[in-house]
Amino acid sequence: MNEPDTVVVGKVGKSHGLDGSFVVEDASETPEVFAVGAKLVVEGEEVTVLGLRHARGRPVIRLDRRVARGASLQVPRDALAETAEGEYYVFQLVGLQVQEEGGDVLGVVTDVAPGVANDVLELDSGLLLPMVEECVLSVDLEARCILVAPGFSAAG
Repeated sequence: MNEPDTVVVGKVGKSHGLDGSFVVEDASETPEVFAVGAKLVVEGEEVTVLGLRHARGRPVIRLDRRVARGASLQVPRDALAETAEGEYYVFQLVGLQVQEEGGDVLGVVTDVAPGVANDVLELDSGLLLPMVEECVLSVDLEARCILVAPGFSAAG
């Protein structure tokens, strides 16, 4: 599978102040990607973060040049920090096939959504599966498969 060289870490939101700062929408939970001095890719061009603050829990950044509202903020894939064992970036899970242990293929991951108590795997079949140890038995990135425990695919 040919993976892109960059990963989306947010998008340009509404302006915040008069200095060119803006709110980062759908911001990555990896705070260092927005640190002062960090390099981002916007519309194929590298930009530098010149300022960072927070408003209502969301990052507000200022870049070294103006960018269009709605533009994707990306980082090179190789610039991402390694994850701890049992932790994954959303982009690593999207596209993986989900199979019930001893059973059928349930679908393919289309997104990972934040839930109240835990993140939730959203599948192309419409199923929503909790990202908890009792449900997710294993994630095999090389085999591109997630194995889940029986019983979680039933409509609740």
